Parts: sequence; structure tokens; C-alpha cells
Amino acid sequence: MSSIAVALAEVLNAARRPGDFFTSGAVEMFAPRLEVDGVGLVALPLLAIQAEQLIAIAERAPYGRGGDTLIDTEVRRTWQIGADRVRIGGKHWARTLEGILTRVAEGLGVGERITAEFYKLLVYDKGSFFVGHRDTEKTPGMFATLVLVLPSVSTGGELVVRHKDREVTLDLQCAEPSEAAFAAFYADCVHEVLPLASGFRSALVFNLLRGSKSPNLGPPSYEVEQSRAMALLQQWAAGQPSSDDGAPEKLIYPLEHAYTPAELDFDKLKGADAAAAGVLVDAAARAGCDLHLAQVSIEESGAAECSVDLGSRRGRWSDEDEFEAGEVFDRYAYLSEWRRPDGSPSTLGKLPVDDEDICPPGALEDMEADEELFHEATGNEGASFERTYRRAALVLWPSQRMLAVLNQAGLSATLPYLDDLTERWIAGGGARQSALWFQAHELAAHMLSSWPKDEWHRSDDKAPSERARMLTLLTRLEDTERIEAFVDVLIASGHHEKGDNEAMVGALRLLSSDRATALMKRMVRGTSATSLDGCSGLLALAVAAFPNDVTGLLGAGAALVEALPSDASTAPPRDSWPRVHGVRPGVFVDFFGALARIDESLAERAVAHALAWPKTYDLDTVLVPSLRQLIGSVAANHGTALPSLRQACLQHLGARAALPLEAPRDWNRAKKLACRCPHCGELGRFLADPGRRIWIFKAAEAARSHIDQTIRQARCDLDTATDRRGRPYSLVCTKNQASYDRQVKQRNQDLADLEQFGR
Repeated sequence: MSSIAVALAEVLNAARRPGDFFTSGAVEMFAPRLEVDGVGLVALPLLAIQAEQLIAIAERAPYGRGGDTLIDTEVRRTWQIGADRVRIGGKHWARTLEGILTRVAEGLGVGERITAEFYKLLVYDKGSFFVGHRDTEKTPGMFATLVLVLPSVSTGGELVVRHKDREVTLDLQCAEPSEAAFAAFYADCVHEVLPLASGFRSALVFNLLRGSKSPNLGPPSYEVEQSRAMALLQQWAAGQPSSDDGAPEKLIYPLEHAYTPAELDFDKLKGADAAAAGVLVDAAARAGCDLHLAQVSIEESGAAECSVDLGSRRGRWSDEDEFEAGEVFDRYAYLSEWRRPDGSPSTLGKLPVDDEDICPPGALEDMEADEELFHEATGNEGASFERTYRRAALVLWPSQRMLAVLNQAGLSATLPYLDDLTERWIAGGGARQSALWFQAHELAAHMLSSWPKDEWHRSDDKAPSERARMLTLLTRLEDTERIEAFVDVLIASGHHEKGDNEAMVGALRLLSSDRATALMKRMVRGTSATSLDGCSGLLALAVAAFPNDVTGLLGAGAALVEALPSDASTAPPRDSWPRVHGVRPGVFVDFFGALARIDESLAERAVAHALAWPKTYDLDTVLVPSLRQLIGSVAANHGTALPSLRQACLQHLGARAALPLEAPRDWNRAKKLACRCPHCGELGRFLADPGRRIWIFKAAEAARSHIDQTIRQARCDLDTATDRRGRPYSLVCTKNQASYDRQVKQRNQDLADLEQFGR
């Protein structure tokens, strides 16, 4: 357990700000002029007959559930009239409301002027109630709700407000006809209205908004707490925790109130949250720490369980209330929505949350989920759930360790940040030993130390891989030390992609010839087993980049020849990760072309290896297409035409071209079929019949699909179509001469290759 997390939490919890999560009271006032469309002027105290008139023109008050607005008298039984149908005025009304708002600001501990936006008129009759709920942010800047109960005669209907582990019950009855009761509470507080026991009640509901920044309360003093917090943070920043084996890189102090993204601001914090921020803004600045506001989000998913007796109902589960969250399989906690004390923008992305970061430890336990979604069971998948918790927090870390903290966010955050540092360093003249230079190199060191070992980039992506982006940035920073270190990172991961090669060669240009060729050799030896394509492309680019020093690449070329696979059956499985794509013609175009420039005997050695393993290096799919691309290339015009490869291809093509080629004389298309079922037996007899061209197979869909699959697997010379007239449908099979057409196409290609290869 981190002592800094415990000690700092004790200091912040001791800092209290005037005010509470609620406030209430009574005000003596002149009755306002209240006029409602469809009723007219409303007398106060409220008369029973007018209460009934108001109910007659009102509508049932809804409630919010997630993103939906619902009406359910089991949840809320109240009448409402919208603000557009109500007018409040009178000579004394503005002064009365202003006096109430002043008392509300004091009671809630708000240090700035607030304004009230009229929202609706509520009417309660006997039995009216509203179960516990939270108010939503109905307008930008809303932070609390004000309820003004107009003079009326009723009993019951107490307002219950809860926040964290505290609960208050407010009786909003007024004994005097000239008094009105009010209550205000922060919008994130859970509150409910107990059933009205008798009579009628009318209440005006206002959204409370922050006004100008001019304070109407003197700021509280936190000098003692600031001094204690500063001493703790200075000790932490200096790397001298009092009793920790290892202090956390950052501290996260969860706030008491909930805030929407629009309300997440240092100037809009409430009550004790504002007090904690008041302590840390000063203490962090003096202790050399960075302070932010952020949103903590925890996303969980797992198995759901049905909470009802399935035997008591029919049909599928449909109501979320019938599920309960079970075992959690996945959990991800992160920080986002960053805010600075001075309001300046932040470039921080998502940062992970570790348990040791929480101040005090365990402060995020027992949270209530903000969102919970259940999914019914489908197929082989059982019922599941997803839920999200959100909590605002103050987050701080030593300024000197900011880059280490940023590195926790991963490459999605650090690569753009390093790019920005590099751009600013170059724009500033690119002076070595400058502050930006040190920051960029420090961040690069953090990134290399935590580079993901299983990082993989799909070769079909158009965007540069993270590896290529990192190499490019290191090259622009002229950081030769970390270029070599990063190559070791790639070697440790065991692979790289062909798309990384341009960035790799660009980085090699910064190194001396000896260092560059040695690094190339290490790269090839370390990654060729799983990245033959990438290593071949790298060798080809290096030959082009260093035309006057190709002999220096002899070691890399020899290492690549040694890494050539032999028996394909000993290669890693095709579904392994990273996926082995097999040997493609493009690999040898780069490979043979580069080797021909480096050393002819090495190239012939590679050809001999390929010819020795024909199952791995098939002539038709690998070697002939490779030679086709190599003939006439720049590489072939510089040194050798690979005579052994040319000779092997000419011999193979010549033997096939010498075979007789004749179109079928009848409709015999006999094939060896793998399946011996009765239906496939009938198919085999049809294929061997020289006089039949068409076979109509009338059967159920499963049997037709089986026959169609057999035809495709055996590559039978048949065209198939489904005749949907009558039941069951029929599969119509018509013989063609596809095999002969393929032979003609192959013969033409062979003749063209023989002419090209024989030049």
C-alpha cells in the first residue's frame, strides 16, 4: 500500500468548504402572480378546486431511464405543466427569487453568482410520489436543482436527498400562508419524493446555472492543508517515499460528486471537491507536480444470469430487470477528458488506471454503475452484460516524470507526442542538448523500454506501421543510439513488415558503413524465420541505397540464404501468430535480384536450395513467376541472369509444352471422386458417360449442396444451376471443357515464357 496515497487523502479529506450537497429553508414572501394557460390566475395558498383544474390540463410527469423518457406510475406519479404554459411575475417576485438564490449559493458553498432557469410546474395530489433518481443536465451549465413549494395545505410528501453515505429528509410544509419552502441540491444527488398523504401541493422547479465568475462569497483559506500537501508531494517528486517500496507514478484522488463532460472544470467543482482542488492547485504548483481533472472510466463485461424462474413464463428473456450480472471476464480502467487548472487544452489521451494509483486505496470500490446493458443468450453464447462506471478525479504526477506517465498510455499517445516534440525541435533550429531534444530522447527511451512484444501490423494497411513511424522519428532526431536499440526490439519480437523497410533504410543511412551492415545482418538473422518477405525487401532496398558498398551486405545476404525454409511441413502452422504467409514470387524477385548484385555464387546457392525442395518452392507458383518478373529487370542486367534457375524453368516448361493437346472428342469427363455415397456414385456414372451432356438431380437442399460441393472439390468440368420449379428443386449439371480450356491457357503462357526465358 502506498503511504503517499494514504497521507495525501487524509490531508484532502480534512479540507472542508462551506456548504453541503443540499440546502433548504423557508422564505416569507408576497405571493407572486402565477398564471397558467387553460386555468388563468392561480390563487395562493393553492385551493383544492384550482389544484384539480391544474391537474385537468397537466400531463403525467415522465422519468428518464438511460437515453429513454418513460411514463410509469409505479415509478413516478406526479403531474407537470411545462414552462411555456406558465408565467410567474409580480412586483416582488424578482427580489424574492434573488434572495432565495443567495441563500442557496451559501448553502451549497458556491463561490459565484448563480441564476435560475424555470423548468416546470409540478402538481401533487394524494398518493403522488417519485422514487429515487438523479436529475440529468437539462441545459448547459446546470449544476443543481431548486424546488420552491408554493403555499398550500398537504401532509406527507417529504423530499429525501442522498449523497454518498449521507441522507437527509426535508419536510417542505409551511405553517404560515405567507411562507414558501425551498430546497436545492446538486444534480448528481439521488433524491425521491415520498407519497403525499393528503391535500394538494404545487411546486416550481428551476435548473440552477452558474452565472458570472464574480464571487459572492469570500474564498476559504487552506493554508495549513496546502503546506502539508506540498511537503508530501515534494517528498514524492524527489523519489523519497517515507515507507513505500515503490511509490506510484501518478496519484488519482476520486471526487465526491458526479460531473458531466460539460461540468468537468476546476471552476465548477462542488463542495468538498472544490476544497480538495483548492488545496492541490497551490500545493502541486509549489511541489513541482502537474495537476489535472479527469474522468475515471471502468468498463466491465462478463456473464449474466437470469433472476426469474424460467418455468413461470414463456418466450425469450426480454426485460433487463430479469438479468443479474455474474462473473466479470474483462475489466478496463482508464482516465480521459483531461482538464488543466488554467483551462489550457491538454493533448493527453487515455491513461490506464492501476490500483496503486488510487488515493486513498480502495476509493473506487463500491461504486454504482452508470450504465448497464444485458444481452440475451444467442446460439452457443450465454447471456452477457456490459457496464460502465464513471467518476471524476484529481490526477497528479511529478512534472519531471510526466513522460514516464504519458508512456503508460501506449503508442497511440506517445507516437503523436514524440512527433510533436520532433517538429518543434526541428522548427527551433534542431540544436542538440536543447530542452526539446532531451525531452524527445527521454520519451523515446521510455517507449523502447515498454514496446509491445506482440505488436503486429497488417501488411495490407495503407498507413505506416508504428514501427515505421518510430524509426522515422528516430532518424529525424538523429538518435543513432536508439535506432540500434530499436532494431534490437524488433529482433526480440521476431518479425517486421516489408512496409517498414523504407524507414529502416533511412535510419541505416545515419550509421557508419560498418554499423549499418552489422545491424542489417543482425536484423536478417533475427527476423527472417517469420518475415522472409520483409527481410528480402530490406535487402533489395539496401542494395539500391548503398550501390557502392554492396559487398558489405554479403553477411546479411548469406544469413538470409541460411534462413530459407526447407521442408514446408516443418514451417510454423499457417494459423500461428504472427501468421506465416508462405513463400511468394515477390519474395524471390527481391531476394534473387539483391543477391545477384551482392554475389553471384550466393545467388546460385539460393537457387540450388529452392530447386532441392520443390514442394516448398513450386516451379509453377513460385519460381517461374519469379523468373518472369526478374527477366529484363535492373537486377538481371547487373551481373547474372541466374542460369541455373533459367535452365530449370526452361526444362520444366519445355517438357509440358511437348505434351499432346487435343480437345475432347465426346462428353466423357470421368473424374475420381472422393465420396462414395449413392448420389456421388450417380454423379460419377454421369461424368463417365460419353453420350450424356446434362444431368438433372432432383433432391432436397442438403443432397444438392453435397453434390455441388463434390463437383467443386474435384474440379469437374460441369456448370451447375438450380431449377426452382416444383418441389424439391433440381440441380442441373451441364458438361463443359474447362479442363481443356485451362490447358490451352497454360500452353499459351508456357510458350510465351519459353520465348522470354530463352532469349
